[in-house]
Amino acid sequence: MTACALCYRTADDGHHLCPVHADDIRGWLAELPGQTELLAQFLAPTADARQGRAGTGRAHSPLPVDLRVLVLLGPGHPDPVGDPDDDTDATVPIRPFLAAWAGHIAYAYPSVHRDRHGTARTQPCTHAWPVHGRTITAWCAWLTAYLPYALTLPAAAELHEQLGALVHRVRDLTHATPHRHPQSAPCPDCDCFALVAVDGQTGITCTACGHRLTPEAYGEHTAAVLHTHQNADHTTAA
Repeated sequence: MTACALCYRTADDGHHLCPVHADDIRGWLAELPGQTELLAQFLAPTADARQGRAGTGRAHSPLPVDLRVLVLLGPGHPDPVGDPDDDTDATVPIRPFLAAWAGHIAYAYPSVHRDRHGTARTQPCTHAWPVHGRTITAWCAWLTAYLPYALTLPAAAELHEQLGALVHRVRDLTHATPHRHPQSAPCPDCDCFALVAVDGQTGITCTACGHRLTPEAYGEHTAAVLHTHQNADHTTAA
């Protein structure tokens, strides 16, 4: 067991992130395809180019689309363009961002093959190939499938930071966030009623102390709490 690169929690053997931060990445990848569908709705014109308002001093018609959305959904390069001191938009489009991370993970992933002489050789993969094309949904599925391996790379913390920043930028535009579902049982670690499940994430986390439970562990905990209360009620009645 090793320390998480982002917090005080313990990561699984060989991983650089704890299960909580790993679940963040998994949830964000599950969320992005739906968020991009919402973003696409912003590409509808915001104003008729033939309309104008006299006396406003406007030299041109209003922009027909939100350029922030156009940048996120358009083609591009995975690295920000321009000098950090200029006014160039540093946003990396979603699809090149995901493709670049998939490529980085694939290049580190060991590929084993045999040459024409029958000798086994190991070398990095040269490309990432999503099964269903190179759409945002396909890249998210690819990254989710290879996440267990990605967590073994030192860059896992950077993936968490960059993907989180991208998802929060998208949420600022769509105003859509995953639903949070408060759980009925108290936290087994701090006894607070602060356990929460979040859409797209597999774990249940205490917002008070950070304790995390798998769904199976939460089910066992809930059964134990219920059994304790039933025994207490039976003793009181007797």
